[in-house]
Amino acid sequence: MENAKLINNYTLEETIAKDYLAQFTYPWEALQGICGYIKELGATLDPEIFEQRGEDIWVAKSAKVAPTACLNGPLIVDEDAEIRHCAFIRGSAIVGKGAVVGNSTELKNVILFNSVQVPHYNYVGDSILGYKSHMGAGSITSNVKSDKTLVVVKDSYDTKEEIPTGLKKFGAMLGDYVEVGCNSVLNPGTVIGKNSSIYPISMVRGVIPAKHIYKNKDEVIEKN
Repeated sequence: MENAKLINNYTLEETIAKDYLAQFTYPWEALQGICGYIKELGATLDPEIFEQRGEDIWVAKSAKVAPTACLNGPLIVDEDAEIRHCAFIRGSAIVGKGAVVGNSTELKNVILFNSVQVPHYNYVGDSILGYKSHMGAGSITSNVKSDKTLVVVKDSYDTKEEIPTGLKKFGAMLGDYVEVGCNSVLNPGTVIGKNSSIYPISMVRGVIPAKHIYKNKDEVIEKN
């Protein structure tokens, strides 16, 4: 399933987790190890650049963190990131350089690459968001199926291939430069290829190829 491979959707140089992610074929394979990796990496971070704000919480000194934000570890907030008013980071999160975690946004078991924006009322759980990806206001990653069965990644637009993940919790994998429209829901097991766009108020599932526009499940068109 080439459309879903990590190497085809992410610029690994744009995350502090480069070495960790490089070992995987598909991005969701990294989800179960994020917590442990943060603890290992955090202990090696330069104290001239990062300060430890609590147990397993490392925040770059150049980052802006609102006093009303809630930070739980394990957590790394990289340089020049911004954590805004009432953001809720539940733990097992990496927030990349220059990334924005906005008002009432909740993060859990995620990697946000550099310059990611989740700025308004977003829930991002068990997900990986690529360089300069952006989630519009109110858009969320749904990370558990309603019937609680294990998530299967389905490529409905190309090879028709299916990959069992063995995961009960799996939100969405967004490649570099992905744009998600306001109030969209990314269902468990969604993979959106780099440079693709999702229309507002969409319900998305499966693998969306790179450089496509998702209008609805029956209209996924290639960008010019």
